[in-house]
Amino acid sequence: MASFISQESIDEVTNKTDIVRLIGDYVPLVQRGNDWMACCPFHNEKTPSFHVSEERKLFHCFGCGKGGTVISFVQEMEKLTFPQAIEFLAKREGIELQYSSGGNQAAKEDPLEAKKNEYINLYTRVSTTFHYFLMETENGKFALDYIRSRGLTNETLEKFKLGYAPNDRYWLKKFLLSKNYSQKFLDESGLFSKKYPDIAFFSDRLMFPIFNRRGEVIAMGGRFLRGDKEHSPKYLNSGDLIQFKKGNTLYAFHFAKQAMRENKRVIFCEGYMDCIAYHQCGLSYAVAPLGTALTEEQVKLVKPFVETVFLSFDSDNAGQNATKKAILLCRRQDITVKIIRLTGGKDPAEIMQKFGGEYLTNEVNRAILDSDYLLLKLLEVYPKESPEGKAKAALAFFSYIDSLQSDVQKNACLEQLCQAYEINLEAARKDFTNRKQISTRFEQKAPTVPIKEDIKLTAELRAVLTAVADDVSLFKKMSSEISVDDIEDAQAKKLFAIMDECYRDNTFSLTGILNRCNNEALKSLILQSTEEFSEHAEQSVKDSISLIKRKAVERQRIEITKKISELERSSSPEDKQQIPFLLQEKQKLANINCF
Repeated sequence: MASFISQESIDEVTNKTDIVRLIGDYVPLVQRGNDWMACCPFHNEKTPSFHVSEERKLFHCFGCGKGGTVISFVQEMEKLTFPQAIEFLAKREGIELQYSSGGNQAAKEDPLEAKKNEYINLYTRVSTTFHYFLMETENGKFALDYIRSRGLTNETLEKFKLGYAPNDRYWLKKFLLSKNYSQKFLDESGLFSKKYPDIAFFSDRLMFPIFNRRGEVIAMGGRFLRGDKEHSPKYLNSGDLIQFKKGNTLYAFHFAKQAMRENKRVIFCEGYMDCIAYHQCGLSYAVAPLGTALTEEQVKLVKPFVETVFLSFDSDNAGQNATKKAILLCRRQDITVKIIRLTGGKDPAEIMQKFGGEYLTNEVNRAILDSDYLLLKLLEVYPKESPEGKAKAALAFFSYIDSLQSDVQKNACLEQLCQAYEINLEAARKDFTNRKQISTRFEQKAPTVPIKEDIKLTAELRAVLTAVADDVSLFKKMSSEISVDDIEDAQAKKLFAIMDECYRDNTFSLTGILNRCNNEALKSLILQSTEEFSEHAEQSVKDSISLIKRKAVERQRIEITKKISELERSSSPEDKQQIPFLLQEKQKLANINCF
């Protein structure tokens, strides 16, 4: 019979939790008479309408209508179920919960939640195993040497539970089956290839467990370390799972939450290593999106804790575009934004390694306001000497002004634009009022922008493009017979990886593929392929698979032949012993039928 949290325990948690102290950890409260007030953490507002009654142990927002007890507040803020919220508060207050076989039905865990917890337990177990491989085994020593060479301490490795996924791609399935997990449960876990369910999705990679808000492992990311880097993605990340949604999760949020509350700030950075570097340097309010652009949901995660967002993205075109989008997302949530411009190295990890934590802290302290950053970038693109440059810069800056929530801020930024570009303020105000009409006129006048990057349409790229031309069944056939590692052409590899991610996330469509592609030239080819390659698509995909297989087998054969030649020249007995095995592998390749 299922166990439930007893009503006595629920009452004890409610009565012993100081609602003012609890809510004060999330939003700054100001006492007004017998009550406390703040701007509501659940919706955007400028005038406080969120009330907390210490005497009645209740909260209520007169703006959006949300209200309730300490339990419902934690449910809403931490995105927890009713029993999870009770357990969260009990742990916080040092209360030992009592369970019963009957009790409050509201505390019963539903089947979906139970399944989520089963997968969380699985990922926790696997991450612990990977951590052991990294820290304690000879096989993981090269990965440990690499990560230590990047300047990470043992304390950091323990905190973030970094690990190593073994090179043997069949080992994990066998290990977990021996621990009485079912085949079906494991096949749906995201830990194994959809095409080849016995093969681990992560192998021979440095592993980064991804934690939820409560510090439970819900997914993983793996970094490539050795081998053919041209044909292996630098990072592999778990796709969306029952317990994990990329767009709703931030890496290191669990570790950063308290520091965000205390400092009223957060750093959004590029990836795992950057985030970990900030934490090791004492800037423990850093978090990172997970292989995707920053989302509105991720901004909402940090909003209750912070007043200022610091953006620390790469300085390349993709990083600058990500910065501009993030600025608008944060400003629409009425959060101040500053931009960190790194000068001591290409990323925070390199700066930490070269100069240490104090230097990185100074880089953060030198961050500039987003309006200054955007104007500096506009001045690099649109010369202020020409009337057209002034007009285009103003139009580009208007989208930022639009995102601001305060009329005073909007007016100040208009003045800032006018000073930077020597524009008459009244003229700028008129253009801002008529910005939609002006934008339409500019779009109608704008010539077609040529594709700057010249992408060569290789046989492999054409092969992968063919699979876009029809429905998902063509890609399903292709991905069942070849993998991303079989493809040599860089653009074809990139497109195949995008399609595979869409397929795994059940978002496979032309729109879904285009949304994930950030290369304009490749996008153009994809759109072209829907017309040019759609005829006889099924036969084309079949021919394409054969082509890619032949090329992959030939590359492997050449590599093995080269390796045998090297070993034959070696004087080492151990090297000589490898030759018979390589000759067997070469013979196997000769017997493969690629048709």
